[in-house]
Amino acid sequence: MTIRLGDLLVRRGVLTARQRDHILEVQASCGRPFGALAESLFNISPSAVEQAWARQYAMLARHVDPRLYHPSGELLELVSRRQAWQFGVLPLARTPAHVTLCTTELYLARALRFAGWRIPEVCDFVLSEPDLLGQALEYHYSIDGLSAGTLAEGGLHAA
Repeated sequence: MTIRLGDLLVRRGVLTARQRDHILEVQASCGRPFGALAESLFNISPSAVEQAWARQYAMLARHVDPRLYHPSGELLELVSRRQAWQFGVLPLARTPAHVTLCTTELYLARALRFAGWRIPEVCDFVLSEPDLLGQALEYHYSIDGLSAGTLAEGGLHAA
């Protein structure tokens, strides 16, 4: 079951139920995205909307263990070592239609923005637990001083 973005924002204490309902009324007449209306009508921060959106996406997305994938060298070249850690992203597979990228809920919005400007193919995302993705990044994109724990603690998220 999917929880609507407005309900997530209410649960997080970012909006009141009354504010959510007002946004829904305005949305019905103008068709603008809920998050954009929350930002403009009630000065909700973009990061709060983004976090709620990532939580909503995480509830729907397929979750994987990226350590079980064996991406080709060519696929791994889509992302540099620094980018993999900075954006919390690991290319897992490629079909003629798209590239599958793995990230975490915390890094989802960042990974999505990165893929939009860096990867010329259509991308879809699967999610992983931070420690599992961190271990996979250690294996495929090792950098001295960075470990699975770095990603699991969200250490690069604030960068």
